[in-house]
Amino acid sequence: LASAAPAMAAPQGTSVKVNDQAVEYTVGAPINNKGTTLVPLRSTLEAMDVKLTNAADDTITAVVDGKTITLKSKLTRINGVTYAPIRIVGDATGYEVNWDAKTRTVLLVSKGTETAAKTGSRGFMWEVESNGNTVYLVGSMHIADDSFYPLPEEFEEAFAESDFLGVEVDVSKGADEAQQRLVLDLGTYKDGTTLKDHVSSETYTKLGDVLKKNGLEPNALDAFKPWVVESTLASLKAATAGYEASAGVDLYFIQKAIERKLPVIELESYESQLGMFNDFSKELQEETLSATLDNFDVLDSSVDQMAEMWKTGNDEQLLDFTNNFSDNEEYNKAMLIDRNIGMVDKIDGYLKSDKKEEYFIV
Repeated sequence: LASAAPAMAAPQGTSVKVNDQAVEYTVGAPINNKGTTLVPLRSTLEAMDVKLTNAADDTITAVVDGKTITLKSKLTRINGVTYAPIRIVGDATGYEVNWDAKTRTVLLVSKGTETAAKTGSRGFMWEVESNGNTVYLVGSMHIADDSFYPLPEEFEEAFAESDFLGVEVDVSKGADEAQQRLVLDLGTYKDGTTLKDHVSSETYTKLGDVLKKNGLEPNALDAFKPWVVESTLASLKAATAGYEASAGVDLYFIQKAIERKLPVIELESYESQLGMFNDFSKELQEETLSATLDNFDVLDSSVDQMAEMWKTGNDEQLLDFTNNFSDNEEYNKAMLIDRNIGMVDKIDGYLKSDKKEEYFIV
């Protein structure tokens, strides 16, 4: 969806240690980009005893223990230095990546080396077996930060055993031209009206105030329907709080699947998800937009609470969170009931297959 993303954060004193040895950077320095730690690629790999042979077009080729590996990762050039997400690079080269929030230090530990205390998350995972098939069902956070990692060993082991990765949609594809056209087709007005004609004057005024405070024109989103505006504002707020889709649990496993050449199957599609939002009633669209606007400038802890719930694997809070959706029958039916029926039908098909395969569903 269209969104106004904040600029890349300035360096915040993040440091990196490899097996308890501090990495000294002579060119560039680690930075935090919307919740993801980026590091100068070449210097970091050298400290990890990994030889970089090429880095271009979001593809890294390196030699680890005499073996050439290739991984896909978003690369960023800053002042002539190539940066990459440390979590992706560390995991792909055989290191465990931990985050020490107290000292703002990324801890890279060779797997099998017990030199750092475990941090990271517990998360949620269920295992279902039927007819010789196995499905590992993992609850995902689509937006996260480095504190979510490393993930539990059970997650990594189950993923390593699986024949397929299943996700709602493959977010690694990004918003291609067809998807952007779909948003414009579904999410904009084509009858000569604008957002102002479809929401109350109170809601429209609140939106203008929020946009102005964030350096945009009050009418910047006039062409869009309320569901697009609400989604754009929610993404902006989450990014401002340090959570970003680039650190999401689903994208983490998609990137690992690409590295393994593991088939990625989609349980939904962008078309179905956008269609669901577009089919919301006018009243529900304005209600969700108004609620987002009312809380935009508040230090809302809801995302932090959800993140903590996921990281601690608190199933009681998860149930309470799910039950809160039942307050709005239309939203609950579309977002949870109908969507889950469609996804469960596909998963049920995997379990009933006679192929004896393993699926890791995020």
